[in-house]
Amino acid sequence: MTSEWEKLYQAAILETDWSKIEEHIEAADSAISARLHEFSVNHGGTPEENQRIQDALSGLTVLRREVAEWHGSKHAG
Repeated sequence: MTSEWEKLYQAAILETDWSKIEEHIEAADSAISARLHEFSVNHGGTPEENQRIQDALSGLTVLRREVAEWHGSKHAG
């Protein structure tokens, strides 16, 4: 079963339209933050989900960097 944050993360990393990526990143980041908040209330999820969240956060960081580079190259030309 795929959780909501994972669906949103997958949508962000699979998006090919650069103009839509940022909204997908924000949606995924928000869902991950909400899930982490749930962990703080109920003492955490499984170690596997915690690892997937850390991987997703790293992936979103890379994606944000790529979007920033795309914005820079779009305005440089």
